[in-house]
Amino acid sequence: MSTTSSAQALSVDSLNKSYGSFEVLKNLDLILNRGSILGLVGLNGSGKTTTIECILGLQNFNSGAVSLFDYSPSTLHQAKGKIVGIFDTPSLHPNLTVRQSLQHAALLTDNQARSPERVEELLSIEKFSNFKIRHLSLGNKRRASLAHALLSNPDLIVLDEPFNGLDAGGVDDVLALIQRLNQEEGTTFLLSSHQLPYLENICSHIAILHQGAIAVSGTIDSLLEDSKHTVLLRTEENVAAINYLQGREDVAVTNPDADGYIQLEITELNSADLNRQLIENNIAVSELILQKASLSNLFRTITSNPGEQQS
Repeated sequence: MSTTSSAQALSVDSLNKSYGSFEVLKNLDLILNRGSILGLVGLNGSGKTTTIECILGLQNFNSGAVSLFDYSPSTLHQAKGKIVGIFDTPSLHPNLTVRQSLQHAALLTDNQARSPERVEELLSIEKFSNFKIRHLSLGNKRRASLAHALLSNPDLIVLDEPFNGLDAGGVDDVLALIQRLNQEEGTTFLLSSHQLPYLENICSHIAILHQGAIAVSGTIDSLLEDSKHTVLLRTEENVAAINYLQGREDVAVTNPDADGYIQLEITELNSADLNRQLIENNIAVSELILQKASLSNLFRTITSNPGEQQS
C-alpha cells in the first residue's frame, strides 16, 4: 500500500485501468493536499468517473497505487465515515422519506457530528423532510445525498459531477457550503466535473484530465503563470502589420482568420503599448481585443486534441 505524507489526503501513483484492450487511465498521477479543494476537470468521457471509482475501491485497476489518509481503496471501510464519496446518480432508498433516510444513515454512522434536522437545514431541504426520495427532483436528491455525507464530520469528501441536476441557485448553495466546510472545518474536497467555470471560482487546485492522464495540475496561479495573453488585431493594413510584428521576439503572429483578425500571442508587452507602437509605424488599428490567459483557455487548448475516452 502506498502511504500519504502528513500533508497529503490523497496520493495516486501511476494508475492504469483498461477495459479489455482499451486503455482508460494511463499512468495517472494525482496529489491532493489536506485542506485543499481540488477540481478534477475533463471533457465528458475523459475518465473522471473511472478515476474516482478506482480511488474509492469501486473498481479494480490494472496497476498503480492509491492511498487516502494511509488507507488503500480496499480498506476505506476502516475510515468509518471520515472519507465520503457521492456520485452523479443518487442511490438513496426511493420509498423512505428524507428524514427516515437520514435517520437510518445516522444509525450506521460511528462518528455522528450533526443531527438529521441540522443537515436538512444545511442543504435547504427541511421542507422536504417528509417527502419520499422518489418524489424529489434530481437536484433535491443530490442535496439529500450531500446531507448524508454531513451527518459525520468527514475529513475528505469526493463529489462526482456535484452540479448535475442543480439549478443556478442550487449550484450557488452547494458552492457556498463547500467553501464554508473547507474554511471553517478544514474539510478536504475532490470535485470531479466537466464544468470548469464552477470549479475555478472555488478550487484551490485544478487538475486537467485528458486522454486518460493528468495533463497539468497545480494552483490556478501556477497553471497560468506561463500562459500567454492573446490579442486579436483588426487593421486595413494586414500585410504591413504582419511584416512589422513578425520581426519582433515578444509577439507570435498568425495570419488573419475568417473574421479578418490577426491573432497575436504576447508575453510582457501590454495591449496599450502594442497599439501605440503600431500607430507609430503608420499602421492604423481598427480594433484590438485582449484575451487574458484563463483556465478556460488553457482547458480548451489541452482538450482540443482529438481522442475518445470513456468514463
